[in-house]
Amino acid sequence: MSNEQSIQSTICQDPKLLYSKALISQKANDYEQALCHYTQALDQIQLIDNDTIQDIHRLECNILLNIGSIYIRQHQLTLANATIDKALQIAHNSQQQDKIAQCLDRRGQMKRLQNDFNGALLDYHKSIEINLKILGNEGLDVSVSYFNIANVYDNQGKYDDAISMYEKSLQIQLPLLGHHHPSIAQTYNNIGSVYESQGKYDDAVTMYNKSLNIKLSTLGDNHFGLAETYHNMGSVYADQGKYDDAICMFEKSLNIELSVLGQHHPSIAQTYGNLGIVYRKQGKYDDAISMYEKSLQIKLSTIGHHHISTAQTYNSMGNVYSSQGKYNDAIYLYEKALNIQLLALDDHHPSIAETYHNLGTAYHFQGKHNDTIYMYEKSLKILLAAFGENHSSIADAYNNLGNVYNSQGKYDNAVYMYEKSLEIQLSSLDDNHPSIAETYSNMGAVYKNQAKYDDAVDMYEKSLKIDLLALGDNHPTIAQTYNNIGNIYDSQGKYDDAVYMYNKSLKMQLSTLGDNHPDIAQTYHNMGMAYRMQGKLDVAVSMHEKSLKINLPLLGDHHPTIANTYNNMGIIYRNQGKYDDAIYMFDKSLNILSSAFGDNNHPTIAKMYHNMGIVYDHQGKYDDAILFYQRAATILIDIHLQNHPDLAKIYDDIAICYDKQNRHDDATEMRQKSQDICQNLPQVDGINQTNVNNQMQVSRDKLSVQDDIFADLSDRQILSQQTSNPSDNHSDHHGQSLLQQSHEKALKQKRYFNAYMQALQQGSCKNKVIRAMFTGPEYVGKSSIMRVFTQQQLVILQDPTQIADQSDKMVYLKVYKIKDRTTYNLRRIWDSNVQQIVQQTYLLHINNQQLSKFSTDQHLSINHQNPIAANQPITKNQHNTATTLSDANASRISSTDDNKFLQQCRDFFQHYYPSWLNTTNDDS
Repeated sequence: MSNEQSIQSTICQDPKLLYSKALISQKANDYEQALCHYTQALDQIQLIDNDTIQDIHRLECNILLNIGSIYIRQHQLTLANATIDKALQIAHNSQQQDKIAQCLDRRGQMKRLQNDFNGALLDYHKSIEINLKILGNEGLDVSVSYFNIANVYDNQGKYDDAISMYEKSLQIQLPLLGHHHPSIAQTYNNIGSVYESQGKYDDAVTMYNKSLNIKLSTLGDNHFGLAETYHNMGSVYADQGKYDDAICMFEKSLNIELSVLGQHHPSIAQTYGNLGIVYRKQGKYDDAISMYEKSLQIKLSTIGHHHISTAQTYNSMGNVYSSQGKYNDAIYLYEKALNIQLLALDDHHPSIAETYHNLGTAYHFQGKHNDTIYMYEKSLKILLAAFGENHSSIADAYNNLGNVYNSQGKYDNAVYMYEKSLEIQLSSLDDNHPSIAETYSNMGAVYKNQAKYDDAVDMYEKSLKIDLLALGDNHPTIAQTYNNIGNIYDSQGKYDDAVYMYNKSLKMQLSTLGDNHPDIAQTYHNMGMAYRMQGKLDVAVSMHEKSLKINLPLLGDHHPTIANTYNNMGIIYRNQGKYDDAIYMFDKSLNILSSAFGDNNHPTIAKMYHNMGIVYDHQGKYDDAILFYQRAATILIDIHLQNHPDLAKIYDDIAICYDKQNRHDDATEMRQKSQDICQNLPQVDGINQTNVNNQMQVSRDKLSVQDDIFADLSDRQILSQQTSNPSDNHSDHHGQSLLQQSHEKALKQKRYFNAYMQALQQGSCKNKVIRAMFTGPEYVGKSSIMRVFTQQQLVILQDPTQIADQSDKMVYLKVYKIKDRTTYNLRRIWDSNVQQIVQQTYLLHINNQQLSKFSTDQHLSINHQNPIAANQPITKNQHNTATTLSDANASRISSTDDNKFLQQCRDFFQHYYPSWLNTTNDDS
């Protein structure tokens, strides 16, 4: 060999040597050194006469593909694209079909990362056509193409198609590689990932275990390949609510990664991030932040501030701050993430959609509904462009919009969004996927808010059925559904059933979440609400204190959840007459909310002002009450909730205060505003609003009790004749039949009872309470309604208090108001009409002398032990005494006598029924 040939041979060996060194550096994740060796190898290739080395083009193509892989890892997608295109051009020029297929596979991978799924599939199918021609159905490269196509189907949410492709790949691999090859383990691993996406968690664990066993037998127990499988198993356990098992898996993965990669590798950062996710789900927010900070420190030192993985950590930390109620801190981190993503990614990348979603959620918690919808719609637009209409992420986006509409009280819009979400999920997911259960649960929440309690329970039971199959019978999500069903029972006034469900939920939460999780605090809170409605106020306070004890260390002193608990304790103190304590609690709640939401324009703050106004109303401080009511109303108007039922309630309360101040014209104006809102409320279950208004005019219309009283007196006279005649020879059964017929006739002529029963039959009126007492004019059906509420037999002349539980104080006087399908204290209905009641009583023939005798002889003692007794209606004897004069006598009274008489009537009611003229408002 000549000297010249020897030199040329040495030069020709250099690119291969450099290529080998680059491969070693690349496997060690030393990408800078690998790029350096690959670049030197390419430079050497340019100096070589291509004709002297047969495989020079193949080497050059391999180098370019490996450089492209490094750029992909570094997320320098533009450079990766250029490098892969150059490799493809060399493969075409040298007519190396296997290399063309390999380049197409790599380009398909690039397009998949850029969410060009159709483009990726096109390249993968071209690759598989080439490989089938070269290798037939049994080539490993064919199995790789099937594997790649499966990855795309997984990204598209086409999970069954993905499984089919993975199985095709597996059928080729098994005969060629055997059952214990790492590539087989990787395929099992990916199949497990699809099952996890489908919510088939047990099947996923089975696949991950098959992958793990292969890796343990072939790679040993400390190989980096095992870390990935432990990591995946940890993810499934986290989905199953098995948080301790998840942490165990992630720590196993971490230990391997630390021993193989050292402490400053991006894979270590990823594992810290996953531990942070689990700690967040456990409510261990400080531990979660600690993990994310470790992850962030590694990423900043290895891949820098402007990498999309760094943006993901900012997003994750923002989620923790959002859970802690630190919404401004969360928004700051989301915006940092967004700035990085907008620079590094295409404007329509799903990661950017995720950040828009996170920003929208933070705005949602702040009550900035318009900003929320704006962000959610931006997120949806990106996802539609990336995945099309029929992807599970689109369903999630519709769900999020539904949640906002639910918060706004736009229930029809919310249901529409949930139905769109459900349609996608049912077509793209397995029927028993947890995401479908979540949508059913969300629909249940809307139906609850609409008082469609049967529909709500139906949705929650559908959700429960799916979750029990997917998650088992001891999962936090199952506990949450029990909580939701308990809330329905609470809304229906079935407080014992509600407490039963809350206890069922609590037992499960304590076994899966430990003693100090926010979900457990929420359950104590719900139990406190139920006990309050039962009048067990001391027990209710103890439940709220348990809730506080958990939440204060986890959430801090300034979280909206803490404010909510203070608010509920304030309501209890208000009901106990501890008005100063109530105001103190409401003030604490208000300060937290103002700090958390950044301004005062939030519906929860409006509710707080409303509650404080009610306390001042209780105290007789009507100017202060009106001031706080007006503040509440201003907020709701400013945030475009001018047609919300809550605003109607506020106007009603302002009207009551005006009446107490004798500002009757102002009161009328407020009632008209409230009525205008109620007229605009959507129809429920096909009920025509006008017909309902005509049926039940209790709150704002003038009372006309004369016809009711006379009709009822006539019925009572008939009943008396039928039941008191000792010479009646009919059988007892026949007598009872006549009695029942007369009773039914009497009930049909009771205006309120008749209207209530019609609404109940039509499905719009749902029982709200178990124990109730109704005050107001006699013989209009109040006691009959109460017996329907308490599911008691309708018995004439039975004292309604006989059916009450004597062990509990009855402190809530409530009635269902058909007009706007809400529950009100009946006292507040009559307060605004006391003057009309007195005037109608006057028209029923009460004169000065007999009223004076009546008020002297028929003195009523006020029962201060039972709040109900202080508000009982006028008795039969009192009523009959008050209705003895003729119309002729009444007509002879002059206008002067009229004024004098009305004043005496007012004095009478003030003395014997102070609650009618100076009432306090219960919360509705």
